[in-house]
This record gives sequence, structure tokens and C-alpha cells, in this order.
Amino acid sequence: MPPPAIAPDDEHYWSAIRRQYTPSPGFINLENGYFGPPALPVKAALRRYQEQVDRENSYFLRVRFPERLEQVMAALAAFTGAARDELLITRNAMESLNILVQGYPFAAGDAVLLARHDYDSVIDTFGMVGERRSLRLVTVDVPLDPGSDEEIVDLYERAITPRTRVVLVTHLVHRTGQVMPLAKIAAMARRRGIDVIADAAHSLAHIDYTVPALGVEFAAFNLHKWVGAPLGTGLLYIARHRIADIAPLFGDVGHAPGDIVKLGHFSAVPPAPVLAIEDALRFHAAIGTPNKEARLRYLARYWMDRVRDVPGVRLFTPRDARRHGALASFGIAGMAARDVAERLMRDHRIFTVVRGIGDEECVRVTPHLYTSPDDLDALVAAIRALAG
Repeated sequence: MPPPAIAPDDEHYWSAIRRQYTPSPGFINLENGYFGPPALPVKAALRRYQEQVDRENSYFLRVRFPERLEQVMAALAAFTGAARDELLITRNAMESLNILVQGYPFAAGDAVLLARHDYDSVIDTFGMVGERRSLRLVTVDVPLDPGSDEEIVDLYERAITPRTRVVLVTHLVHRTGQVMPLAKIAAMARRRGIDVIADAAHSLAHIDYTVPALGVEFAAFNLHKWVGAPLGTGLLYIARHRIADIAPLFGDVGHAPGDIVKLGHFSAVPPAPVLAIEDALRFHAAIGTPNKEARLRYLARYWMDRVRDVPGVRLFTPRDARRHGALASFGIAGMAARDVAERLMRDHRIFTVVRGIGDEECVRVTPHLYTSPDDLDALVAAIRALAG
């Protein structure tokens, strides 16, 4: 049974959630986009699992772990809506994307459609594979503040050629926080017989959806961002009937072509973080994805609305609240983004990160569930001071 609806500004409730985290007291961390800190119950579970692994050594890995892993996979299947045999745990979304991109059955002359705002390492991976396989990479520029989903879908559709084989779509853009109309782009591409690979590194447990609803057959996720699992946990999804199309990146001859396990021959991996995925899902479920999404969006709006009309301040994130989550970016006229980020930390003890967007750079601000309105008031005051 899902939890009841919680108002995004119910500070009594959210202050209780904040107490389940232990951020550093030395600064305000507004760079939670890299990875999300596990909540206290997840950290405690991780310690227990690691102690058991260290005690039991190979016995744990050979005898106990397979059954425990199946429990984790069942929990992931229930959470994502995908089938158990369509999911594979990886170390992160980038590893998942490398498995997909390097294993995809491209032919020389195929074209791949990318967006300039896609993750740099993914673009680099396509570039590397493109050189090896004689692919053509086509890039589109998605507007920062689109007027409609159809505007974006049309942009992608107009860039498609008869040789387009794959479209990469970043579900939630790591630079600006924009949520892309992934399902609509996927439906358009499917009508044309084109595959979509979804980079959903930032969207799982951040915005409310199930994997089948995305309408894609290939997707990569992080579990250590918004799911709240320990660092070093990711997820790969491939629709069952497409698994055989992907060649293993890591050597494996022991599994059937249609078995997704063939793609995960990583040898020994730390089991404790994998087991703690289930605890992270349990903590997340107690809050509920709709409640969490609403709170994260509220936190982003809280600071953006207070600086939107400050002279010299520019926001790179869509105005429409439905088009962003927690991530948002800004710049200050006459100041390099790196100088802004440095002064936020040096003068105000607020940690952020710089990200490139097109030919510019911006400062990305990413609150988390442990972020308080007081933290964001401090950010607003700092931005006003820098802009002034």
C-alpha cells in the first residue's frame, strides 16, 4: 500500500526525514547530483552486510549470496516494473551504457542521434565506437526552456535520416535538470524503426515512473543517486526480446544469448552494497516516489523563485515546474561560473559544481531530502550578494 500524500512544504514531516541523514556540519552540500548519501538505515545495513561478508568470506559469496541476490533482484523488478530477467546490476549508469553502446549491433554507415546536453562520457563512448565502426554522429541542440513536448520531439524527428539507427535520450539532463519527454521521443522513433537508448542516470526514484512506461528497450540507471543505495551500484535494463542483440563487453560463453546475465561477467564484486539496495528501496518506499518528487521539485523552486528576478542572475532550468526535478542551474552576468562556485564555497561554505551547457558554463545546485529551507535561504542570500 503506498504511503499517504505528504505536502512538499510540510516541514514537520520533512524535518523527520532530514534526521535520517548525516551531512557534514562543515558546509552546506548542494551538490547531491554526483551521488546521493544513503540514509541511516541503509548505512547500518551496509555495515552489517560487510561484517557478515568479512566473517564468512568465500562461503558467503558461494553459498549465501546467490539467494540473497535474487531477493534484491525481485525488489528491483517490483520497483521498476520490469521483469527480473530484463535487469542487471552494474556499478553505475556509465557501465550500463558502455555495455549497451559497445555491444549494440551497429553496421558501418549507421547514424546515431545525440543531444549536445547529453552526458560527456556517453558522447565520448559513442565517438569511440563511431570511429571503430564507421558511424555518423548527429547532434541536436535542445532549447533550455521549451514551450512544449512536441517542440522537442519535432526537433529530434527533423534530425533523423534514413541511416539513423539509434537515438540517445537523456531522461533528466544532468546539466540543467530538464526532464525530457522520453516516452514521446521513443514512440516517434519506434514508428520509424529506430532504437532509443535511455540515459536515465538521474531519473530513477527522482521522478515517478515505471520502466515499461518509458517505451524504450534499452536503459541505464544509477542506484547510488536518488534511490539512495551505496556508491557503486547501477542498473541495466534490456527488453527481453532484445538481449540477444547485445554482444557482451566482458568475456562470457557460459550463458545463452538471450540471458542478460551474459552481460554481467564482472567476476567478484563487493556484495554488501548490492544487498543494501533492498534497504534503500525500502526507505524510499516509506516516503513514496510521488512525495519525494514533489519535495525535490519544491526545494528547487524554493531557491529559484527567490533569485529569478535578481538583476544579473540567469536560470538555465525550465520555468515550468513539470519540466525539472531537484537539479537546477544558474549563472551570474560578468562572473565566470567557476568563480561563482569558488566564492560560494570560500565565502559562504556552500558547495556546488560547475557544468557546461552548450558554449557556456553554469553552476548546478542540487538539494536532497536532507536539505532544509534554511540551507536554501543561505544560498539565496549568497547569490544576491554575488550578483550585487
